[in-house]
Amino acid sequence: MLTKKTDTAVHPSWRRALATFDTALRTRGLGELTRRAYGSDLGQLAVWASAQDLAPTAVDPRALRRYAGVLSERGNSRSTVARKLAAIRAFYRVLLERGELDASPGDLVSAPKRDRDLPTVLSRTEVERLLDGLPVDGPLALRDRALFELAYSSGLRAAELVGLDLASLDRDGEAVRVEGKGSKTRVVPVGEPAWRAIDAYLGRGRGALAAGGDGPAEAALFLSRTGRRLTTGDVRRRLRHALRAAGVAAAASPHALRHSFATHLLDGGADLRAIQELLGHESLSTTQTYTRVESKRLRKAYAQAHPRA
Repeated sequence: MLTKKTDTAVHPSWRRALATFDTALRTRGLGELTRRAYGSDLGQLAVWASAQDLAPTAVDPRALRRYAGVLSERGNSRSTVARKLAAIRAFYRVLLERGELDASPGDLVSAPKRDRDLPTVLSRTEVERLLDGLPVDGPLALRDRALFELAYSSGLRAAELVGLDLASLDRDGEAVRVEGKGSKTRVVPVGEPAWRAIDAYLGRGRGALAAGGDGPAEAALFLSRTGRRLTTGDVRRRLRHALRAAGVAAAASPHALRHSFATHLLDGGADLRAIQELLGHESLSTTQTYTRVESKRLRKAYAQAHPRA
């Protein structure tokens, strides 16, 4: 769970405890990306606590409050600090279940109020400019067109996109089978423009990319120039390039296409529960963020149009 860079700065007791925690996450079926995120957050705590000469079982609520203060001083947002404290609470719950603690110090440390920034959402016009402006003049261009058409058509996370295999496509059902957070699988509809882009990529692009690889054939749907499965970093870089080429000013991440998918569905009259299922959200409260986006849009329209606004 620790990186080579931080491992040398961590006391052996922390290495053992984090390995135990990672094993517990594996047992519960959490995916590699989720476990890696936990490992990153907890690895930072391990380095800080080791520098304070604190073993995992010696950390108390007061120490965790000091650590939360350090995170804030380092420029972390409130939502980031809250996420790291949530990881810490999960870690100590495992130690508690194993009988290594009588009480979890994380349960006595309240998280800071999360930032209430609204998600970045592209307008329908911006999405059309982005997708319609994508070229189709080569294997990489065909791949990018299929990648972003599918991202917007089905509201997939970047990690879900790169995790797709050829076998994930369900042509008869006009859907894609997605493995989301916590290794939970859901089936999401795919629109006709996205299917056309996927067919073009499979017919004239993917084979050329697969042939460029020097290893065994990948089962991945989306391949890199060297025939390997794309990474989420690849998706971010390609989207930045596509936004610039389309003249869309928004500094959008791949998640912005997911946000746009949900917001445009809500704007079109889709039920919030249906959007929750399509996005794979555990809680409806997470999906309700998009009602705040819609409310902001309506208030702006009211202010611009009503004579006594």
